[in-house]
Amino acid sequence: MGRKMSDDIAKVLLTEEDIQKKVKEIGAQITQDYEGKNLMLVSILKGSVAFMADLMRAIDLPLKIDFMSVSSYGSGTTSSGVVKIIKDLDIDLHGVDLLIVEDILDSGKTLHYITKMLSDRGTASIRIACLLDKPERRVVPLSSDYTCFDIPDEFVVGYGLDYDQQYRNLPYIGVLKPEVYENK
Repeated sequence: MGRKMSDDIAKVLLTEEDIQKKVKEIGAQITQDYEGKNLMLVSILKGSVAFMADLMRAIDLPLKIDFMSVSSYGSGTTSSGVVKIIKDLDIDLHGVDLLIVEDILDSGKTLHYITKMLSDRGTASIRIACLLDKPERRVVPLSSDYTCFDIPDEFVVGYGLDYDQQYRNLPYIGVLKPEVYENK
C-alpha cells in the first residue's frame, strides 16, 4: 500500500467546513458590493482554481471569468517580482470591474506587478480576493480587499495550494511536515 497525502500533513489548519463557510460569506459580501457593476473574476493559475470555483458559485450576480498564468523569477522559494506572463487575459478590460482571485498573498511582489499591469488596461476598478493572507511576509504596500483567512508563516498545502505540484486536491488546508520539503 502506497503512502497517502494525509500522512505528510503535520496538522490541519483549516477544515473543509471552515473554508466553505468563509467562502460563502465572502461571496455574499462581493454580491452586495458589486451589484450593478461589470464584474469579472480573474484566477491566477494554478493555486487559486479551487477557491475560484467555489467563490464564483457563491456570488449571486452576472459575472465573467478568465485565467492568468504567471511565472515569477527569484531565488528558489522567494519571488523577485519579475514576472513572465504565460497566459494573459483574452478580453478587453476597458470599463471592467476586475476582482483578482488569488490563493495566497505572501510577499505581494507578483500580485503588485499584475495589479499595476491590469490597471494600465483601462479597468474601472481592481480589487483582490485571497483565500489566505500572510501579512507578516509582505514586502510591498499591497493588501487584499476580501480575505478569507490570515494565517501564520507556515508551509501550507491543500485546496489548490501545492508543494512540487502535489497536494492541491486535499479538501482542507494543512501544514506540510518539514521533512517532506527540507531534504529535497
